[in-house]
Amino acid sequence: MSGADTTGFDDAFRTTLAQLFVLRRDVRRFRPDPLPAGTLERLLEVASLAPSVGLSEPWRFVIVTDPARRAAVRANFEACNQAALAGYGGERAALYARLKLAGIDVAPVQFAAFSDRATEQGAGLGRQTMPEMAEYSVVAAIHTLWLAARAEGIGLGWVSILDPAAVAASLDVPAAWRLVGYFCLGWPESESTLPELQRLGWAGRAPSSQHILKR
Repeated sequence: MSGADTTGFDDAFRTTLAQLFVLRRDVRRFRPDPLPAGTLERLLEVASLAPSVGLSEPWRFVIVTDPARRAAVRANFEACNQAALAGYGGERAALYARLKLAGIDVAPVQFAAFSDRATEQGAGLGRQTMPEMAEYSVVAAIHTLWLAARAEGIGLGWVSILDPAAVAASLDVPAAWRLVGYFCLGWPESESTLPELQRLGWAGRAPSSQHILKR
C-alpha cells in the first residue's frame, strides 16, 4: 500500500519515542554514582551512527578523566561564568547568579566533542560551500548519543560557558579541531519534562509556529 509503514515500528513505539523527546533534558544536577564501565564508549558507538556531511564522520571525542585537566576546565567555566554574569543587571543578574549552569563538580563522566574540518574522509563532499557542516554533523552525533543515554535513564549536560581555545589547550588536541561542546554524563538527581531554565523562570518555550516561515 502506498505510504505504508515498512519500518516495523508500531504506534506504541512512536508514543514511547515521543515521550523520550519530552524527557530529553539538559541535566545539570547529577548523582555522583558511577556509570557502569564502558557506558560512554558504548554510547559513543551509537553516536557514530548519526548522519555526517559527505560521510566524513568529523566528530572527535575526548574522554576527560585526568583530575588536572578537569580542574582546568572547571576554572575555565568559572571565569567565563563570572564574565557572563557581569553582562546582566538587576533582577536578571540576581536570577543568573542563582542558576546552576554546569554539572562538572558531580557528574562522574566528562567528555568533549570536537569537529575535524581537516579530515580527508568524505573527500570534502558537501563542505565546499558550507564548511560548518562539519560542526553540524558533530551536533547530530551528540543528539543521537543524548537520546540513547536518556533511554537508559542517563542524563547529559552540555557546558557551553567556556573559552573554546582554552579547552582545546587544556585537552591538548590538534590545532585544527574545533570545540563543539563539553559534556557531563551521569544519573540525574530527578526527572522533569520541563527545561530547568523554564521551571526557574529564565525563559519559556515559544510555540513552534513562531519559528516557521513560508515563502
